[in-house]
Amino acid sequence: MPWLQLKARVAPQQAELLEELLLAEGATAITLQDAHDDPVFEPERGTTPLWNETVLTGLYDDLEGLAPMLERLATAWAQSVPDEPCPEIEHELLADRDWEREWMDDFQPLRMGQRLWIVPSWHEPPDPDAVNLHLDPGLAFGTGTHPTTALCLEWLDDLAVHGELDDREVLDIGCGSGILAIAALKLGARHATGTDIDPQALLASRDNATRNDIAESELRLCYPEQLGTGDAPQDTFPVVLANILAGPLVELAPTIAGHVAPGGRLALSGILETQAHEVVDAYHDQGLIMDEPEYREGWVRLTGQRPA
Repeated sequence: MPWLQLKARVAPQQAELLEELLLAEGATAITLQDAHDDPVFEPERGTTPLWNETVLTGLYDDLEGLAPMLERLATAWAQSVPDEPCPEIEHELLADRDWEREWMDDFQPLRMGQRLWIVPSWHEPPDPDAVNLHLDPGLAFGTGTHPTTALCLEWLDDLAVHGELDDREVLDIGCGSGILAIAALKLGARHATGTDIDPQALLASRDNATRNDIAESELRLCYPEQLGTGDAPQDTFPVVLANILAGPLVELAPTIAGHVAPGGRLALSGILETQAHEVVDAYHDQGLIMDEPEYREGWVRLTGQRPA
């Protein structure tokens, strides 16, 4: 069965109204995409910013009555914002396809470093003898496809190759999907702790740990303020990772650096190239010796060590 697609380019302040109007006309799905590939970094907490020009698309399974629907949309827009012309709405028919299959085909196994692979559940591991982490795209951030996550995974793999992860304790701050903590365990760490402010992230991390045969005793999950108390008594770790954003990394530098044990290693990511210097300075001030940055696609991984 073909589908009817309505598409319009809108300014951020227009998107919400047009989305409501398309839904009122029975849209099966609404998508919003960047019209010019303009990234939005570090939005204000509690906000959902859109791009300067957004492509808003509505998908319909009813192909009848297109002309009357466009008239109703124009009338409803004029009633809501009489001083502003309705955005131009384009339409086209889309051939029916196996959307789920196409979505799955977009995610292929990814090699991280020498030994580690990230493998979606519907794929066989390319190398059964490698360290294979089974992870599907989901609600929580972190599937290995983003440069910041890949850089951290490669760092963990390199530690493991050189025996610096064997039987170690690892802390993953802002664990998201749990990908870094789980990878560390599969690469030889003895125990990992993951923290996040989002309860959904902690649930996703536990689900992913179960999928990878990681026992609850191997991976402790908690909120950041619970570290060093109660069920998460350990406060310093020989390996610490934080793949979040530059703003929180700078703001939380005393706390994050304070979790690095003497002689311990630290990896930080989620940082743009233009932000690297500020983050390096913040952790130098906390007594860490920082390495040269590792760059990829405009992003940076910073690593360092606390003197023994």
